[in-house]
Amino acid sequence: MKTLDYLHLNETTSANVVASLKQLLADFQVHYMNLRGFHWNIKGRGFFVLHAKFEELYNDAAEKVDQIAERILMLGGSPSNKFSDYLNLSHVAEIGGVSCGDQALGHILETYRHLIGEERKLLSQASEAGDEVTVSMMTDYLEEQEKMVWMLCAYADGKPLGECGK
Repeated sequence: MKTLDYLHLNETTSANVVASLKQLLADFQVHYMNLRGFHWNIKGRGFFVLHAKFEELYNDAAEKVDQIAERILMLGGSPSNKFSDYLNLSHVAEIGGVSCGDQALGHILETYRHLIGEERKLLSQASEAGDEVTVSMMTDYLEEQEKMVWMLCAYADGKPLGECGK
């Protein structure tokens, strides 16, 4: 008997949820590495605050990567573990060489914009599939990320992000 039989989930609708989870996994893996780069390379005013915040964010992303991969497995899928696969699938751009806090924050906020949109779609898809666990997972992610977006915007205090040294 398959795991889905025990979970009372339909194989066809679960396969659609798995495909979306694989996309989200790729997006989170690239986001995670971008955050690591921001953490390692940040300079200037705000260094102490942002260095610590970026570490908090990449630790959170790493936890979500594991949760998403495990959910894929629970639903009968197989998560990729090759970064080349993530780069090919991800809609989050790989970022390098950013040492300016405003640029890093701008990239992070744009990534959250994308992730939140994808998670809302996945939440709806999982709901239609009767997959309350994935719905709950996406709801938790959205709650955390909406608060983080609000906090990052408050930190930026209305200043345009992405402009450094001007």
